[in-house]
Amino acid sequence: MIPSGLGELVTASPSAPGEHSGLLQRLAAVPDPRRPAGRRHPLAFVLALAACAVLAGAKSLAAIAEWVSDAPPAVLTSLGGPVRKPAGPVAPAGATVRRVLQRVDGDDLDAAIGAWLADREPKPAQAPDERPMRALAVDGKTIL
Repeated sequence: MIPSGLGELVTASPSAPGEHSGLLQRLAAVPDPRRPAGRRHPLAFVLALAACAVLAGAKSLAAIAEWVSDAPPAVLTSLGGPVRKPAGPVAPAGATVRRVLQRVDGDDLDAAIGAWLADREPKPAQAPDERPMRALAVDGKTIL
């Protein structure tokens, strides 16, 4: 199964050109569970590829890994993937994608994607003299 944070992207409205950089910044804040030695791909890059795979319909780790291995070079480059000369941009191996998604903290990933989705929501305009409405909960408590 895919991590729950990535599932939130399926119901989101399509992003506009240039919005993926904000997602990459949010994903860069997710703590990397891997040891520093031997990292070939930035965590934000691997997570962004996984997010693209989920948006393309991948529903399992195997499907995500397959999509990542078939990702076009332009996608790899635009998401900040490493470039090896003369071969060009390099996708992470399927095993790398699977290990990262299994080990990344789901709460941190959920928070990063949720924050990015919240950033995309238009902020409601409130007149300066308008007081916020009072809400009444079912159990009788009021909240300002």
